[in-house]
Amino acid sequence: MIVKEVVIKNMSGLHARPSAQVVKTANEFDSHIVFEDSCGSKCDAKSIMGIMSLVLNSGIKVKIYADGKDEKEAVEAVVALLENEI
Repeated sequence: MIVKEVVIKNMSGLHARPSAQVVKTANEFDSHIVFEDSCGSKCDAKSIMGIMSLVLNSGIKVKIYADGKDEKEAVEAVVALLENEI
């Protein structure tokens, strides 16, 4: 399992469009990918409703967990999206 913490940089947070991009990217990997917000709430990164339910606004720290055969690549891809202000 790999865990990485990242700060949401998109000024509008993870609203529908950026969330859809995260889900699309997450679904390219076989690993199970989970987001966890600062309150400990978790969701499946392959679920747009899950991500949007966390209300990840700009500046919020989120942990990204991945577990599976391509976990490293999965975390790197999702983190790259969030760090590039999708």
